[in-house]
Parts: sequence; structure tokens; C-alpha cells
Amino acid sequence: MHSQQRSQVRVWLAAICVLIHSGAVQSQETGEHAEGVPAQIARAVAAYRAPARASSVDYGAAAALRNVYAQRANVPLWSRDGHATAQAQDVVHALQRADTYGLQPEDYDGNAIAKLADTQSATADGDAERWGRFDVQVSAATLRFMSDLHYGRVKPAAAGFNLQGMHQPLDLAASLTTLAAANDVHQTLSAIEPPFHHYALLESALAKYLDLVQHPELKQLPSISGSLKPGDAYAGATALRRLLTALGDLPGASTAATENDIFTPELSDGVRTFQQRHGMSADGVLGKATLVALTTPFTKRVRQIDLTLERWRWLPPFETPPIIVNIPQFRLFAFRTTEDRVADILQMDVIVGKTYPRMQTPVFESDMRYVVFRPYWDVPPSILRNEMLPKIRANPDYLAAQRLQIVNGQGDDSPVVPPSAAAIDALAAGKLRVRQMPGEDNALGLVKFMFPNTYNVYLHSTPAHRLFQESVRTFSHGCIRVSDPLALATYVMRDEPGEWSREKIDATMNGAKTVRVNLQRPLRVLILYGTALATEGGPIQFFEDIYGYDRKLEQQLGLPPAR
Repeated sequence: MHSQQRSQVRVWLAAICVLIHSGAVQSQETGEHAEGVPAQIARAVAAYRAPARASSVDYGAAAALRNVYAQRANVPLWSRDGHATAQAQDVVHALQRADTYGLQPEDYDGNAIAKLADTQSATADGDAERWGRFDVQVSAATLRFMSDLHYGRVKPAAAGFNLQGMHQPLDLAASLTTLAAANDVHQTLSAIEPPFHHYALLESALAKYLDLVQHPELKQLPSISGSLKPGDAYAGATALRRLLTALGDLPGASTAATENDIFTPELSDGVRTFQQRHGMSADGVLGKATLVALTTPFTKRVRQIDLTLERWRWLPPFETPPIIVNIPQFRLFAFRTTEDRVADILQMDVIVGKTYPRMQTPVFESDMRYVVFRPYWDVPPSILRNEMLPKIRANPDYLAAQRLQIVNGQGDDSPVVPPSAAAIDALAAGKLRVRQMPGEDNALGLVKFMFPNTYNVYLHSTPAHRLFQESVRTFSHGCIRVSDPLALATYVMRDEPGEWSREKIDATMNGAKTVRVNLQRPLRVLILYGTALATEGGPIQFFEDIYGYDRKLEQQLGLPPAR
């Protein structure tokens, strides 16, 4: 080769080296480090440890993280060409606004992740390390977020709720990859939340109350010394009008805006609407209990919504139309379809267990299997021992006056034992039992609805109808008394053989003998507990935490009391 040719070859080689070097530098400067980011992702996944949380439920988020990146050879999910994808930006925004889903933003580090994406690195290796950490942090936080949205953060059993129904499983790994490519991140996240209409309504109502939290001044109402009725002077009338208007309990256009220091009929109407929404006696009078409810901080109402959304997440989709009792609402809902739409739900008031620990109505699920018309009341041993035995011993006529019988055996056909000192001693020893004869004055009323459970709790009618006039109905020993037993029996028996019309059921309830009907199709019964409910008409209802379950769930979630 001539020297001129060799010189030309050297020039070409030098040029090629310059091009290769400049290309590598350009690749490093733009973050397109071919193997750098995947290698950093591999290191970050290997080093990942789930953050410690008060609620340590793991539905497989950590395993899903490893599986996702193993299946894609650690190719990044959330960045392209040194920039966060549009989906990553939307996901991080959702993590930052986790409170709009009823969750806690600090559980998902959205702000820290957003800051990581915006922080520039001085070197190519630093940039690759940053984008590797960014990808894994987004994935890990999103997996926890999706798990919390779908399953909840606490297992029902840990909260003392005996809900055994199988929750619809969620493939977290597949859901993450779907989300990373989604056209609409919000819609994709919504698809993994509970499918219930009233869950979505409550989540929407949460947005309104999060806005109200920014205006604590609305809660500043002057104290009162007694009760205020329409026409009474009240220095806080203007402030009360602003609050009721903001809550939606008073029309925005006030017709009495000039009567600043008078508790007007218009304000009384607004107070009445407020009282109805909060499970109070709706008399339109501004008393001390109503003032306490009015001045309860918005943060407390937000917390009630958060905790109720958490309990909704524990429920699997309804496979058959259920019967639901919401304990603190004192309300029963009998569904005609599997959709939770008011138009297809029979509703009625109920009475639940007292607030004493051993008399509270438990939270659980079971299947209603039979109905008994004109039932005997088999007195529970605890009631016999603690309440009846002293009266039986003190008054020989007590049994007859209460239409009680001493019987030997567990069935309705058990032989009756005449009252005597020996029989009473046998009662005290648990060898005999007491039952009340069927009839209008029977403690169970004229019908009971049986769904076998370890608590010996069931639905039944009652002779004490006046108690349904009370706004707080915690009067039973744990069983649930229904206000319209005929309507509920008609609902329960609607598909049973024998043409159980409303008229036939009424005649059987008021007949002469006890009748048991085994249901051909068992009905799912859910006894639940939620202190907030969004209605289809718009208003949101709040109820007192009568059994303290909200406080307990707060503690399990590691949340400070709402202030």
C-alpha cells in the first residue's frame, strides 16, 4: 500500500473514532444509555424493601414488582429518551392526590418521586441511576396504591369484622403494565376500585369536603346557652347561613339576608335538613347537640368518608342480591338486583344492639336459610342468668305474666316443665331453658329471619314499635329488629314455592300456629358498619361512631385523630 493510501486510511479511522465517540457522548448527554438504565433498574429492584406502614397487609405488591421487571428484562416502564412518560406524570399526580381516593398521600411518596424526575444529573451514569430509581419507585408506589385501592389497607378480620367472602383477585403485575400504557390513567385506576355505585358517589363527595377543609372559618359559630327556635335572636345567624349554604342545606339565594341576628324560619329549615343528614331528630331547633354537629371540623367528616371507603373495599362484588344492614345508620337495604341503585332497593329502619361491648351487633356475613312465622323466643342464657332469674326467684307469678315457659330440650316440641324450686335450680344450672310463647307480645314479634352464625344474631320483628321513633336506636341485645317485617318477609319469600303473596304472609304472621319455611334460595346477609353515605340525590349523610369502630380503624391505619 502506498504511503498516500495509508495516510488516507488513518484519516478515515480517526474520523470514525470521532463519530463513535461523539455519538456515545451525545447518547450519554440525552440519557439514552443503552444498558445503563436497565442495569440500574435491576439494582434498584434487588435493593427494594417495602416501607414499613402501620397497616402491613401485603397482597403481593413486592413480588409483582420483581415479576414485572423480570418479564421485560428491566426495560423502563415510565421513561423514554430521558423524560418521564405522560402516563408516569399522571400516575405521580394521582399518588400526590391520594387523598382524593380516601388514602394518605404520604404512603406513596408522590412528591419525592416527582422531585426525582425533575432533578438533573451531572453525568451519564448519574442520569441512568436516577431514571432507574425513578422507574422502580413509581412502580413500587403504584403497586401499593393499586393494592390499597382494590383490597383496602387493613384486613377485615383485623378490624373485628367477620367478612369471609372471597374478594375478586387483582393481578397487580398485569395491572401495572396496563397502567403504564393506558390512554386514560384515571379511568384505568377507577376500574380496579370497588364496582359499587355508592362507592363512586362517596368518592365524588369526598372532593367537595376536601375543598371545604380549606375553609375552617365556616365552622366558627357562636355558642348558645339553650335552644333556638325561629324568631329567636342569634348573633351567629349570618355565619350559620354561610355554613348551611356551603354544605348545601340552604339554597344559595337567601330571602332573609338582612335579618343578620335572627334565627329565621329559613335558617330553621336549613338546620332541619342538616339534622336529617346527620341522623339526628329533625326538629329544626338549634340546640347544643346540633351546634356540636355543625361545628365538627371538616377534617373529621373527611376522615369518616375515608374510613367508610376503606370498608367498601373489603367487599367482593355481589353475586346475588344481598340484604345489607348499616349498623350506625340504623337502616336495612334489601337489594332486588346486584346493583346498588336506590330504585331497586327496599329500605327500612332497624334497631341494633346497645353500645355495651357484649350487646353490640357484630359485623359479619351469612346466608339467610329459613323464616319462622309466630316464633317462640328462646331466651339466651346470658339474659336468663343476668336479667330473668332474679325476677323469677323473687316473683312466683313472673313466668306466667310474661308468658314464659320452662322447657326440657332444644326443639319447639320440647316438653314443658311446671315451675318449681327444683325447676328454677335446673334453669340456673343450664339443664333447662326458658322460652316465650308466640304472639304479639313476643320479644321477636311475629316473624324472625334466620341466617345461622356463631353470634346467634338474626333479624326479627318487635312489639316495641315506639322505639322506631327514636333517632338513635341502640336498644337490643345484639339482634336486629326491623320496622316493616311484612315488607321484608314479602321480599324474602318472593321467589319461594307456594305463592307467598303479601296477604298470605300477613295471614300466617297473624295465624294460630308456628310455621317454619326453609328457603329454596338462600339470601346473602351483610351486617356492615359505615359512618358516611353518599345518596343518589346528592346529599351526603354522616352517622355517629356508636361502637367506636372508626377510632379503632384509625389506630390500625396509623392515623392520628382527625382535628
